[in-house]
Amino acid sequence: MVAPDLIKAAQSGDRDALITLLREIENDVYRTAFYILNNEQDALDIAQEALIRIYTKINSYEEKAQFKTWVQRIVTNLCIDKFRKNKPTVSIEQFDMSFTEEKTVEQEVMSAYVAEDIREAIDKLPEHHRSVVVLRYLQDFSYNEIAESLDLPINTVKSYLFRARQQLQTLLQDYKKPSIESTRR
Repeated sequence: MVAPDLIKAAQSGDRDALITLLREIENDVYRTAFYILNNEQDALDIAQEALIRIYTKINSYEEKAQFKTWVQRIVTNLCIDKFRKNKPTVSIEQFDMSFTEEKTVEQEVMSAYVAEDIREAIDKLPEHHRSVVVLRYLQDFSYNEIAESLDLPINTVKSYLFRARQQLQTLLQDYKKPSIESTRR
């Protein structure tokens, strides 16, 4: 969480505060771009462009929205612009499938397969569904924060998430646990 005093100092022209602010958010900016674009170079380019935009537009930030929401809106919009220009295939990378307990080699291999299947399933989602999934489940945004970031009504966000979950359930149906009835057969 970025300190409000740091934001105010950056807005008042304190160059050191602005640089500190950009350093605090750069990893989140890159992570969001990478999750959405699934391309390291594109993510680096978008992250750099987003940081420059934040640098030049810091005075346009108003405290009506949370700072992280404002930042994520910039990053997401730049990613959407890139989609519109390039229409690339996108997937989610680097899910952390680790747990606190030690895994066997078989469990590690299985986790890698599951992670890859999840990435491929998310890759198949329409762009607008993919964006809300990334913000909700990978960036842990609330519905309100997603709505602000994507400039959508909250009911649209809920609808997109509902449809995305339905699509993911269908795409990942092989991972459903067997019901009691199916195990009795």
